[in-house]
Amino acid sequence: MDSDPLDSLPAWATGLLADSRVGHLGLLDDRDRPRVLPVTFVLTDGALWSAIDRKPKRREPARLRYLERRPWASLTVDRYEEDWSALAWVQVLGTVEILDAAAAGQALAALSDKYPQYGDDPPPGPVLRLVPRRALWWAAT
Repeated sequence: MDSDPLDSLPAWATGLLADSRVGHLGLLDDRDRPRVLPVTFVLTDGALWSAIDRKPKRREPARLRYLERRPWASLTVDRYEEDWSALAWVQVLGTVEILDAAAAGQALAALSDKYPQYGDDPPPGPVLRLVPRRALWWAAT
């Protein structure tokens, strides 16, 4: 890839990615059906990072299985306001790498900086690194 899709974002869109508290990870499940999951995430080192945290889970998160099978995903963040002239969204599409927490120390530190809940109890991982291939955005104004 010759250029970084994140470089094409307008400043407001980069700010929305940096400041949003929740993103929506879109992927395909093991039957090629669309799934959208809310995730915590951080924009750092030219990628979007999310981690499997310690919140209770019934078993290994299905998103890991889905991404191992088909490592393409999107992350969407949006700004909703009752004043619809303030609506906006950003979507980043790309490939996802699944990394051990030990290989993603800086990303885990950035997640802990963004989310105080991770300060005393950082996510054990694995960590998802979404490498941008395309970025889309829209704003009402």
